[in-house]
Amino acid sequence: MYILLALIAACALGIGVHYLLPHRRLRGVAVVPAVATAIAAVVYTAMQWSGVGEDSGWLWLVSIGGGVVLSGAIGYLVTEQRRRSDAATKVALGI
Repeated sequence: MYILLALIAACALGIGVHYLLPHRRLRGVAVVPAVATAIAAVVYTAMQWSGVGEDSGWLWLVSIGGGVVLSGAIGYLVTEQRRRSDAATKVALGI
């Protein structure tokens, strides 16, 4: 059940990251929080299977922090890809 705390924290921090990243109108509002939650779930589970206990601060730091940092990077990459794609489409359409 502790995994729920990590996932809720990662999702909430992912919402904050969504609003901190520039050009948020170019990506969905749920993209960054969903990525943060998914990464936190995978990392938390992998660390649990490797024997890290729930009382270890590393479990929480790596799962939540890693999810938030990677979701920020992925959100930035998605936004840049969308900007390039939109620019190419505008050129192709002559806008």
